[in-house]
Amino acid sequence: MESGGDTVLRSRYRTIPKIPIFHDLNSSLDGECNEGEHQQGNGDNHITSNGKIEVEHVISKKLQLKRKAEYLKSDLMRQFDSQVNDFMDSLIEESASLEPAPVPAVFSPPLSDKERSKLRHFRPPHGQGKHFVSRRSLLDELFEVNHIRTIYHMFIALLILFILSTLVVDFIDEGRLVLDFDLLVYAFGQFPLVVCTWICMFLSVLLVPFTLFHLWSQTQSGSYSHPRLCTLLFGSVFLLYQAVGLGFLPTYVVVTNSLPPASCFIIILEQVRLMMKTHSFVRENVPRVLTWAKDKTSPSPVVPQVSQYLYFLFAPTLIYRDKYPRNPVIRWGYVATKLLQVLGSLFYAYYVFVRLCIPQFRSISLQLFDLRAMVLCVFNSILPGVLVLFLAFFAFLHCWLNAFAEMLRFADRMFYKDWWNSTSFANYYRTWNVVVHDWLYYYVYRDFLWMSQKRFRAAAMLFVFTVSAVVHEYILAICFGFFYPVLFCLFMCFGMMFNFILHDQRKGPIWNIIMWTSLFLGQGVIICLYSQEWYAQRYCPLKEPSFLELLKPRSWSCQRGLMADTDGL
Repeated sequence: MESGGDTVLRSRYRTIPKIPIFHDLNSSLDGECNEGEHQQGNGDNHITSNGKIEVEHVISKKLQLKRKAEYLKSDLMRQFDSQVNDFMDSLIEESASLEPAPVPAVFSPPLSDKERSKLRHFRPPHGQGKHFVSRRSLLDELFEVNHIRTIYHMFIALLILFILSTLVVDFIDEGRLVLDFDLLVYAFGQFPLVVCTWICMFLSVLLVPFTLFHLWSQTQSGSYSHPRLCTLLFGSVFLLYQAVGLGFLPTYVVVTNSLPPASCFIIILEQVRLMMKTHSFVRENVPRVLTWAKDKTSPSPVVPQVSQYLYFLFAPTLIYRDKYPRNPVIRWGYVATKLLQVLGSLFYAYYVFVRLCIPQFRSISLQLFDLRAMVLCVFNSILPGVLVLFLAFFAFLHCWLNAFAEMLRFADRMFYKDWWNSTSFANYYRTWNVVVHDWLYYYVYRDFLWMSQKRFRAAAMLFVFTVSAVVHEYILAICFGFFYPVLFCLFMCFGMMFNFILHDQRKGPIWNIIMWTSLFLGQGVIICLYSQEWYAQRYCPLKEPSFLELLKPRSWSCQRGLMADTDGL
């Protein structure tokens, strides 16, 4: 009897695509040859009066055949390359969880119908949904190609031009070089309070969930008469801690102290990250304890050590595992390079806002809201919006996560995939941020299907979009200090619509162009509307706003005569 791992490996082995035989090409070639023989035999149509064959007709036929063969060849190679890449990726991921099997098992006889049925319904045991393997980040591999690295150099050259233009304009206006970086100083204000808040959050996450889990695991050993009641009690305490300790208190600190945007983003993003990590820790370990309590295969349940939990809190992943693939050494030069690139991206974003955003929106916000101003604002915001998108991706998903991964010797660096090659928004959502996508897929989508017994896949997808949209809008509302659900509407309306219209069956360059066009336009809308509302909130403050006035966008009714005279942000 063969193991489940052997059957999975052999099934993957048999899925290597066979090279198709193009009967239409062979028939067309035979047809052309027979046609030529027939024409030569009759001689009425293609033999001239002096007995010579019409050379132009023969050449045109040969060119047509050549073009058809080249097209079929390129299409064949593209399909074969795509299928082989998918096969190798899935084989590498599955091999990380398979037991070492003897070689003859791979080449065993075909499976029986019963074995095929088992394989078709095979699901990896809980905790093995995502396999971590040692691999580099995609940009690290691409930057080894000189042509790709030149694009990186172009962005550096653009940063240099931003710096020069700012220095020249300040020198002309002020008669001196202005290097005060007032926008950065404002955005990261009250930083000591941010550090203290983060330390409190981290210590609570380190102590409370881990302690609750260990205490609960002891109640499942059989010495307690009501284990289900203990589960309900500890589960309620954990949910209360998630809601109050991690949910309410950090938000209360941010709102009551009126922290500036960048400081708010640090606390709120860490709040969301730690909540997702604690959920993963509990979600992955509780089933192990329940399985032990049912089978009693060992004297005590296997619970994680505090060192494993501490490593997970810093590791650049939201999926808990007791062990991860590790690199043998730490390249401190690589860490320094990535941290410097994060700092450079921060200054890059500063100059994008100073040169492209602030001058534009200060003048636009002085106008009454109308359609013409809105259209101009959106299209003028596309360039800074796209630059901010690239900088956020490069600084966080590539540099920041790789820096921490290197310091922790974390070997699986697939924090993103080639999202820029996406021909559908469904693929873009899966490849843009793999870290968050994995958490949503395993703990929201799959758990929803498990609870609904796999009957509502469309509802599960809608639920994932809703959770993601609500969390994104919550982050922006708290950090900006106003409620303007632009991103929520883009997620739930256009995001859902494009997810079904631009699905995975859409292939070809035209769909990649459509995806990029939609992405650029969406970034322009986000930058334009949120920037207009930011300035309207400061130019037209309400002394005692009602709840409905807080929900209504201020930029829709802010007029020049009502504006406060201010030179700040």
